[in-house]
Amino acid sequence: MPNLPAPPDDQPRNPLHGLTLQHIVEALVDYYGWEGLGQRIAVRCFTDDPSVASSLKFLRKTPWAREKVEGLYLFTLRESRRQQR
Repeated sequence: MPNLPAPPDDQPRNPLHGLTLQHIVEALVDYYGWEGLGQRIAVRCFTDDPSVASSLKFLRKTPWAREKVEGLYLFTLRESRRQQR
């Protein structure tokens, strides 16, 4: 998981503030790979001919899938920080 900048002062407890959906998807792909991401979130944009562009297009139109991706990102971020301790 790449090092993330500290959240701005206006939302200090929101780890997603200031991050783009593209950054989140790319970080998850770097961490899990497409196959691992598709196993954790079973949507075709991650399993059938995946790409960042197709995933962003789908996630921007599908709120429930975007919530799952953001949730997985937050979980991964917590686990990564926990392992660093």
